[in-house]
Amino acid sequence: MPNWLLERLYDHQEQPSPRSAFLGTTNWMRALAILASTGELKSDALKQHYSTVQRRQPNAEADTLAYEMLLMSLHNAASVKAFASPDLNHHDVISVGIVAWYYATYHVCKSMVAAASGSDPQTHAKTARIWQSDVAPNGLVVGPFRYVLNDLSPTNVANEIDSLRGRNPHDLNTRPDDEDSAYSAIVSYLKGTAECARRRVEKKVRNSLEYRALGVDNFRTKAAREILDKALSNEKVNFLIQAFRYRGKANYRDAIYLSYGADNSDTVKEFVSDLSIVATKFVTMACHYVAKRTERGTWQSFVADLDANSHFTLAVDLSEI
Repeated sequence: MPNWLLERLYDHQEQPSPRSAFLGTTNWMRALAILASTGELKSDALKQHYSTVQRRQPNAEADTLAYEMLLMSLHNAASVKAFASPDLNHHDVISVGIVAWYYATYHVCKSMVAAASGSDPQTHAKTARIWQSDVAPNGLVVGPFRYVLNDLSPTNVANEIDSLRGRNPHDLNTRPDDEDSAYSAIVSYLKGTAECARRRVEKKVRNSLEYRALGVDNFRTKAAREILDKALSNEKVNFLIQAFRYRGKANYRDAIYLSYGADNSDTVKEFVSDLSIVATKFVTMACHYVAKRTERGTWQSFVADLDANSHFTLAVDLSEI
């Protein structure tokens, strides 16, 4: 039967290809799940990685924020794990699963930022910026979550992506089935997020007084390119920025393709499971860091408090941390 609604959408607005939209959503999460399941994110390896983290001077307010955000992240990770239950129709929960996955990610970043520097950014964009300065480049993030771009000018992005990709031939249109293809999908999504940011910055620059004073309508001249490159050099991409973009694409622009049209039930089931794997691993990583960074004894109090008073099923075994 023809897709009546999809045909109407094509008649009235520009729509992405159903296949590319679906693959972009599911393949990135599959890649993250493959790489998050490697030894680098197992408990013993995380203990070793964070063993050198210095406990900071007591800061009760910052520690309280770190634990509050960690609780919220654990709760969202528990939601995603519940959505992965084999008893559910996974099409029913796919959109809310993406939202819960994102907030597990966002609150992890808030928790690690609070533990790292005591900062309390009040927006998603500010959290991403402080995550970039206080956490991401300082060896505090591992696995597929650690990749960043610190300068989005075209030459730098091209060089960084070429260096990361090497001769790996895979991209995001290929379903990852091993660590090599998963890694290349990660790099592809990093590149795609940089390109998305570049388009946003271009629109902003076009409205600037400096650009309009040139009297041009493109970036072909040297003067226009210099203005754009300067703006792009201050832009960053990290895991939280990618997650924010992903939530927007998967939960808004591409959401129709996850639950309507072609029957991709097996892939959707795997996808929701991947959401759970990635959320759980990311939260586990943060738990190891927060436990080492906050005031001595507070981690044990936090775990005991959750054992006694939480009413959701923990996706992370906190006793191993």
